[in-house]
Amino acid sequence: MQIVIAILVFAVLIIVHEFGHFIVAKRVGVRVQEFAIGFPPRLFSFQRGETRYSINLLPLGGYVLMPGENGETLDDQGRFDPRAFGAQAAWKRAAILVAGVTMNFLLAIVIYTGLVGAQGIVIPEVGMVQPGSPAQLSGLQVGDRILTVNGEKVATAEDALLAIKGISLNHIKLQNVPITLVVQRGSQQATVNTEARKAPPSGQGPIGFAFSGRAWSVPWWQAPRWAIHTIRNDFVTEGQGIQGIIVGAIAPQNAFTGPVGIVQVTGQVAALGIGPLLSLMALLSWNLAVVNLLPIPGLDGGRLLILGVEVLRRGRRLAPEREAIINLAGMVFLLSLMALITINDIGHILSGK
Repeated sequence: MQIVIAILVFAVLIIVHEFGHFIVAKRVGVRVQEFAIGFPPRLFSFQRGETRYSINLLPLGGYVLMPGENGETLDDQGRFDPRAFGAQAAWKRAAILVAGVTMNFLLAIVIYTGLVGAQGIVIPEVGMVQPGSPAQLSGLQVGDRILTVNGEKVATAEDALLAIKGISLNHIKLQNVPITLVVQRGSQQATVNTEARKAPPSGQGPIGFAFSGRAWSVPWWQAPRWAIHTIRNDFVTEGQGIQGIIVGAIAPQNAFTGPVGIVQVTGQVAALGIGPLLSLMALLSWNLAVVNLLPIPGLDGGRLLILGVEVLRRGRRLAPEREAIINLAGMVFLLSLMALITINDIGHILSGK
């Protein structure tokens, strides 16, 4: 069942991404030869107009096939093809390339907007204080609502957690990091001087408190703003993960997850309900957008880089043969990296991590 759910999640993300390329290509007059979900071998297809729509066996991606993707402007008979991708103006090619990641970002915003509208935002209200913890010793009380963490304003429980984690990462060599909280306590504000522990007891967290989980309802017209705020927090989380690797707090082999690991995580999250599953889908969607924007040949970002070089050279293009080799080399690199991450995922599953 985990595999089925993961395939459905991947399928939605891929369809949305490739539809972005597809619809913009159609709008600017580029001929789309195939709209494919998954990679060959082909399982099912049908032809409608000039485009073949297909579903393939390997559910690890998809593609929109257009003539001239490596810069070619001639057809098989050596005649100029005005509807080839390579024959289009730079801005049209850029629009087609950017459309996929744009759709993934929009999907993430739409999902988070729906979740915020339905569930509200979890406020940073203290719901439990561990006995003997820095939170209790410093006077933090149940019902306190955190307003700032070391001077940084926080609006949600996630904001507060990320702020505390960020401060701890910035002082990774300290066993106990000073933290100053300003809290709303009834009708008054209070300052709580506490500390975050590097190695807290299991289940306590660095300071030793937990949030109540109480949520504020958000008007629908404000939900998109909070959806963007959620994506901002996701970016901060990713950044802290990278920082954790750099400072040695996170082992590199535990920092990356490939398709096998995502299938496992998707199954676990799906068991928690539709809300967490949709949240994971939004997270994966914008992550897919960011990865595709990396300047690696074979990805949208790599093709945009080549296009940028063309613009800087005032329209002088790379030879199609050279561009094809560059993109092929990028794909070989990406597939090799994916293989290594997959092997790492399997090792984690077999070891029970």
